[in-house]
Amino acid sequence: MTRIAIVEREKCSPNSCDYLCFKLCPVNRTKQDCIIKKNKIEINEGLCTGCSICSNRCPFEAIQIVNLPEKLKEDPIHRYGKNQFELFQLPVIKKNKITGIIGRNGIGKSTALQILSNNIKPNLSNFEKQPTDKEIIEKYSTTYLAEYFKNLFENNIKVSYKPQRVELLTSLYKNKKVIELIKKIDERKQGEKLLKELDLEHLKNRNINELSGGELQRLAIIAACIKKADIYYFDEPTSFLDITHRIKVANIIKALAKESSIIVVEHDLATLDYISDEIQIIYGQPAAYGIISQPKTVRRGINEYLDGFLPEDNVRFRNYSIIFQESPKEREKSKDILLSFPELEKSYKDFKINTKKGDIYKKEVLCIMGANGLGKTTFLKLLAGIEKPDKGKIEKTSIAYKPQYLEILKGTVLENLQKTVKDKFNSGWFKQNILEKLGLNRILNQETKNLSGGELQKLHIALTLSKDAKILAFDEPSAFIDVEDRLKVAEIIKDFIEKQEICAIVVDHDIQFIDYLADSMLVFEGTPAKQGKVNEPCSKRIGMNKILKELNITYRKDKETNRPRINKPNSQLDITQKKKGEYYYSS
Repeated sequence: MTRIAIVEREKCSPNSCDYLCFKLCPVNRTKQDCIIKKNKIEINEGLCTGCSICSNRCPFEAIQIVNLPEKLKEDPIHRYGKNQFELFQLPVIKKNKITGIIGRNGIGKSTALQILSNNIKPNLSNFEKQPTDKEIIEKYSTTYLAEYFKNLFENNIKVSYKPQRVELLTSLYKNKKVIELIKKIDERKQGEKLLKELDLEHLKNRNINELSGGELQRLAIIAACIKKADIYYFDEPTSFLDITHRIKVANIIKALAKESSIIVVEHDLATLDYISDEIQIIYGQPAAYGIISQPKTVRRGINEYLDGFLPEDNVRFRNYSIIFQESPKEREKSKDILLSFPELEKSYKDFKINTKKGDIYKKEVLCIMGANGLGKTTFLKLLAGIEKPDKGKIEKTSIAYKPQYLEILKGTVLENLQKTVKDKFNSGWFKQNILEKLGLNRILNQETKNLSGGELQKLHIALTLSKDAKILAFDEPSAFIDVEDRLKVAEIIKDFIEKQEICAIVVDHDIQFIDYLADSMLVFEGTPAKQGKVNEPCSKRIGMNKILKELNITYRKDKETNRPRINKPNSQLDITQKKKGEYYYSS
């Protein structure tokens, strides 16, 4: 049995537990050094018996002992260090094809792209001495990777890489204007055209560090697309983007594939399905190891990922399937109104928002969709009392608000939860339904400044759920979170408002997430960054139909998994649904 031992250094605190794992280890008791005392403990994988006493008893859940699949005979292509994450295999690149990559957070997707784009040199698990280029090429001499690495190291192929963390652009190009960056790197002479296509033309003379998250994402995508490259890598290109821009970006990338190879890492299943020619699954154990499957057809790849089982490899990588409801069932609406808001108006220097009156009911999830820059966040702030309307008066009520851009809080996860949750923290219900389902019980002792984007998002969701309020307002709660956790978050929000007999307002751009969560909808329309307007709340079916009709796309349900899928433009189903006016799939 091949096994690896992982020690998450941020969690390991031997001074607080007095090296408990060292004392309990059966191998150590035989006077052998399996667990070694250092500033942070180290584990000798060659001596480890896999008893898991250390991982089960560690008070900080800092240790993982993982038994790798029996069929995995090869060495990892990269390991970050002793008792740290390791990655097996790399995605397959195909000419004029878009390969979609799907997998959990912390499973190695970004690492794979960084190796393929030459931002990380693979160390073949030798983290103490970096192998030479020749050794790497020889290691993979019988595979396609040998030729790929040879061409990559000798600069015979050119790659373009859109990183996951687009906010780094602000520090790289702090005092540079958008148009200056575009002109500097526009090898394909497509910059001005793409600025217009992705609605950034009016911002071309703005400093890059003044852009919002969605604007930065679109700029990063344009910057990747206008370079001349043989292979393009896009790491989570839809984060921060509204549904309109997700489709536009997907079409731009699809057009790019006519002359090059493309790999896309993405959590939005509907977009991944729409954009990809093939799918590769990365499975394993987050923060421990990742394994990349062979290429699969799009439908089959996504459905196998949802099922958690790879028939060809006889590997079950998840002990449950991700299941979507058979039809979008609308819950019976309560007659108890928790909040009524009148017609509202708010004006700024260059922007104005108008909303019709509406009611929000007990046990209801009201979801808000529409393009960025139409005032969705402003509307939430008006309801929460953070902003004051110029016209209309909001009745005073208790609203807990989770903002779009997340604050990095001081202290540990535990300290922040205890401060907000107080006496609820020790209740069995809170631990089981909030801490465990969101995975926060594993990171309680971590400093919030060291959390990943997904972990920080889940902490802020938990803090919002914990506040005493009649209305919970969430601005883009699905951002940075993988597929499994998105559906868990939706489930947690629905269960929580049902139990507490309150309501939730959710702004998000993931149609699948909204479809799973919404009881009713508000659809924002207008001209981005100039004027936003919204009518009264409507049913989910009417709201979804309105959004999709504006985008000129239709959805269907997958027959096997019930997940929403975008129809191919001008396909028979697409044409039929448009004739009927049914852009949202039929019940």
